[in-house]
Amino acid sequence: MTDTVVQQWIKLEEKALIGGGNARIERQHQLGKKTARERLALLLDPASFFEIDRLAVSPFLDAPELTDGVVAGFGSIHGRKVAVYAQDFTIKGGSLGKRHAEKIAKVMDMAAKIGCPIIGIIDSGGARINEGIHALAGYGGIFRRNCQYSGVVPQFSIIVGPCAGGAVYSPAITDVVFMTKDIGQMFITGPQVIEEVLHQTITKEELGGVTAHGTQSGVAHVICETEEDCFASLQDLLSYFPDSYLDQPPVAGSVLPITMYNAPHIPENPQQAYNIKDVISTIVDDGFFELHQEFAANIVTCFARINGQVVGIVANQPLVKAGCVDIDASCKAARFIRLCDSFGIAIVTLVDTPGYLPGVEQEHNGIIRHGAKLLYAYASATVPKITVILRKAIGGAYIVMGSKELGADFNFAWPSAQIAVLGARAGVTIMHGKELAGLPEPERSLRQAALESAYTAEFLHPFTAAENGYIDGIITPAETRQQLCQVLQLTRDKVEMRPARKHGNIPL
Repeated sequence: MTDTVVQQWIKLEEKALIGGGNARIERQHQLGKKTARERLALLLDPASFFEIDRLAVSPFLDAPELTDGVVAGFGSIHGRKVAVYAQDFTIKGGSLGKRHAEKIAKVMDMAAKIGCPIIGIIDSGGARINEGIHALAGYGGIFRRNCQYSGVVPQFSIIVGPCAGGAVYSPAITDVVFMTKDIGQMFITGPQVIEEVLHQTITKEELGGVTAHGTQSGVAHVICETEEDCFASLQDLLSYFPDSYLDQPPVAGSVLPITMYNAPHIPENPQQAYNIKDVISTIVDDGFFELHQEFAANIVTCFARINGQVVGIVANQPLVKAGCVDIDASCKAARFIRLCDSFGIAIVTLVDTPGYLPGVEQEHNGIIRHGAKLLYAYASATVPKITVILRKAIGGAYIVMGSKELGADFNFAWPSAQIAVLGARAGVTIMHGKELAGLPEPERSLRQAALESAYTAEFLHPFTAAENGYIDGIITPAETRQQLCQVLQLTRDKVEMRPARKHGNIPL
């Protein structure tokens, strides 16, 4: 190899490392955004990044640029290998063309072969218009791989810039989507198109920013203040996941003895609200990682560790809508359960719900169809499933929240648990409505109270469920963590066989 060739190669390598050039890098910083390589340096262990196709260029452009707008390769996070790609907004706005897509597809394919998570850092204007069908075909190849490798290796998306048009469907298929405030946006059609077609004026942030996707659409699972927070959060979340479906979730080293935790406490009055996260904190080792914190807040979904073992927790939240199950809560919890089941993560369900949220809007928007997703997810999951009824498990919500009948391995209830078809007021109204309607006040109110008290004593308790094997035991709040530790250890090597079939038909 001649000195001339070596010098030419060195110049190309140096040029590739500065992306679109210093002027565009400065512009990226002025927008409050980091460059692709700066982001990888924050995310990965020092000196661990192994880049592929650094000198790749588009075959369709008159003035192609090195890397073709995406930095791709492999690295490690806390010593664990990962496949990564970071779109480079300094090169043609991070737009995707044929070579750009091929680089992403290459790292995805290798990740599936070697068994490691895939992380995409998204900052792109979408498909490259002047590559036409080649750009669209590139996205199609990525989407297909997102689907093929779903449940094979964990897939994470970090939105730190625009993600527009059909490009949004790749993050939507991945397991967890992170968004950074002020700079992350996702939308199918931008504000200009909406204004032209529908004559509605809206900003990018209003249309597809973190408020829209973190609280309303549910597209974003984790909302972060800064890019640094975003990468740190992903590093934390990764610690709960195995490298692939063939591996076990990581087990923590040292934890406190199972008896050195405070007993969870909830109000005795079943109508009084409390924060279920306080209960969660008393039964897990050391904190938890919540997904969809602001979306469908009437149900909590989070990862935690109990005696070192990773678990996914699904819990009704009495502070919001009294912990009722509605459309959004059903979809949120169902997808979380399927995520846990994909990667061998045991599911712990904490139940305190008066039932499904009633109303014309819920019925007309499909609570039957969407609510069935949660039922299907629980019944389909083959990982260890443990349920604890804390206070209320009423009606169909008793069944759908990890009941024995849907395949839970162990079901417990606190002595305060109320398990029944209906709550006291509704039950008495249906059973004694005619009698009560014929009584004058105040006799009606006194009779109503007496009947409700009798109904509560007869129906609203866990003893009938325990007598008939629907729950495996009645435990005190102070025993909860210890019981969970024992049954999680017992079911750790659980194997559950299912009938042979291609796949079921989840009610999407």
